[in-house]
Amino acid sequence: MSELAVAGAAANTAAQSPLSLGVHNHIKKTPRGKIKTAAKSKSNTVIQITVLVLLGLTVYGFLTFDYKNIDLATALASTLDNASTMFLQPRLSYNSFSGAMFALLITFSLGALATIFGAIIAFFGALLCAKNIANPLVATVVRSFVAFIRAVPTILWVLILTIAAGLGSVAAVAGLTFHSAGYLVKAYSESIEEVDNGVIEALKASGASYWQIVFQAILPASLSFMTAWTFLRFEINFSTAIAMGAAAGAGGIGFDLFMAGSFYFDLHELGFITYIVVIAVIVLEMFATKIKAKVR
Repeated sequence: MSELAVAGAAANTAAQSPLSLGVHNHIKKTPRGKIKTAAKSKSNTVIQITVLVLLGLTVYGFLTFDYKNIDLATALASTLDNASTMFLQPRLSYNSFSGAMFALLITFSLGALATIFGAIIAFFGALLCAKNIANPLVATVVRSFVAFIRAVPTILWVLILTIAAGLGSVAAVAGLTFHSAGYLVKAYSESIEEVDNGVIEALKASGASYWQIVFQAILPASLSFMTAWTFLRFEINFSTAIAMGAAAGAGGIGFDLFMAGSFYFDLHELGFITYIVVIAVIVLEMFATKIKAKVR
């Protein structure tokens, strides 16, 4: 084949490549002489226009916002002074250190109980809506119900349940459990759907029962993913339980945080409690990472 034919075939192939179908390539040279190609498409153009419009609306909003004759320089200086007091001079004024640790334990327990109950419910719920092992009609119904549970915010579930259980830890745990179960059902079912169908079919062909398939094929294959999702949800529940301490009267470190910030307005104690929460979250993340590594 001649060189002319080879060049023609190469040009023909390039013309039919995906980059040439609806996407325009612009070749640019960097200062060092390297060639950069920037792909332009309608979707990229729409994204850029959307970002510019949102940026323009943000600037317009800041310029037209009614600041109630607030001196921004004074407000900024006051904010920096409060932040300095809170984070550079933390101390407990109304609570003892042991009392703060006990409050942290209460919040931890609220998050842990909600996660455990939610994980148990979610495991059996996921078996009903995983497409590779569940009845399609049942899976559709369960998925729709779970989507409704997830659509309602956690705080709203807690407030709804306070009507029946009253303010306190019971309503907080129940509300957190509702949303945790809805969240984990989706996560667990997607993990189950990743299991190799060949293994499931082989067990069915060998006469294995439904629960044998679940505990001998599905659970071992998806356990690491389920563990990761469970710890992620626990971190969310722990953070939410802090807010529930004040909103639902559940107590814990969240209630102390609310009292220090809104009732006493003690920035020193507010900063100390904030550091306690941050350290607790870091320790939980380290613990979760080690557990997930062992499970894998």
